[in-house]
Amino acid sequence: MTLPPPGLLARARLLAGPEVGDAAAEALERTTGRTVERGGPAGGGPYVYVGAALPDALRGDGLLWFHSVNAGTDALLGAGPWPGGALLTRTVGRMGERIAQYVLGWVLAECQSVPEFAAQHARAEWRRIPSELAAGQTAVVHGTGRIGSAVAGLLRSCGIRTVGVVRTPRPVPPGFDAVAVGDEPVAARWVVAALPLTDATAGYFGAARFAAMGGATFLNVGRGATVDLVALEAALHAGSVGRAVLDVLPDEPAAPGDACWRLPRTVITSHSAGITADDDIVTDFAACLRELTAGRVPALAVDTTRGY
Repeated sequence: MTLPPPGLLARARLLAGPEVGDAAAEALERTTGRTVERGGPAGGGPYVYVGAALPDALRGDGLLWFHSVNAGTDALLGAGPWPGGALLTRTVGRMGERIAQYVLGWVLAECQSVPEFAAQHARAEWRRIPSELAAGQTAVVHGTGRIGSAVAGLLRSCGIRTVGVVRTPRPVPPGFDAVAVGDEPVAARWVVAALPLTDATAGYFGAARFAAMGGATFLNVGRGATVDLVALEAALHAGSVGRAVLDVLPDEPAAPGDACWRLPRTVITSHSAGITADDDIVTDFAACLRELTAGRVPALAVDTTRGY
C-alpha cells in the first residue's frame, strides 16, 4: 500500500463532495488548517478528497488520498479502476455502536414478542405471550471486523454466546466467545450478517447456508448483495429461517411494488442501522491524517485489491 509523500500531503488542496455538509466541512477546516474547496480539482493537484463517490475529474495523478464518508467501499471501487498510487480510507466512527444497538434492539424485541403484541394491539386482542430470555442463547456473526466485533460485544454483554465465522483458523476476535471456520455447523438463535461486499461475498447467503440455519432469525446489517433474496424467501417459507430483519438490500431503495416487501415474517429498514454522522467523518479523517503524518498506514485504510 503506497502512502502519500509527506511533502505533497502537506501542501495538498482539500476538496469535499456534496455529501460533506457545511458543518462537517467547517470542522475539517479547523482540523487541518486548510480551506475546504467544493466543485472539483480546477487549478491542479495535489489534492485530498473527502466524499462518497470519486468524480471522473479526480481520477488523474493529482489525487493523493480519498477519504470515504462511508464504511462500505464496494460501490466506490466498483465504479471503475482505482487510480494507481491513491490511498483510500473509510469512515467507521461510532457506526459499530449504532449497528450493534440496532441488532440488540431487534433481538430483544423478538424475545419480548413485540411484533406479536403490536399485531394483537391492532386487533384489540388480549392474549398473554410468554417472553424468551436472550441470555444463554447463541448468535453467529458473519464478519468479524470492527462492526461485527461491536455487534458481538454488545450481544455478549447481555449473556448471549457469540460465535464469529472466519475463513481460516485464527485467534478469537474481540467481542466473541468462539470462532467457527467456514461452514462449520453452529446451532444458533440468531445469525447476523456483517460482511463487506467483495467478489468472495456476493451471494454468500444462498440456499445451502439458509437451509443450515435451523429456524434462526437472520439479520443483515452488512451489504444487501451478500444475500440471495430468492433463496431467503424459500428458506422463510420452509422454516429454515424463522424471521428476517434486513437493513440492506441488493437494490436500494426498494420500490413499493418490489417483491422484498412481501417476504414472510420479514422487516425491512431503510439502510438506517448505522447512518454516518458528521463527527464520524471528521474524527476518522483526523485520525488518518495523524497516522499519515507519522508515516504509518492508517488503521482505516482500504486494500483496494481486496475491497476492504
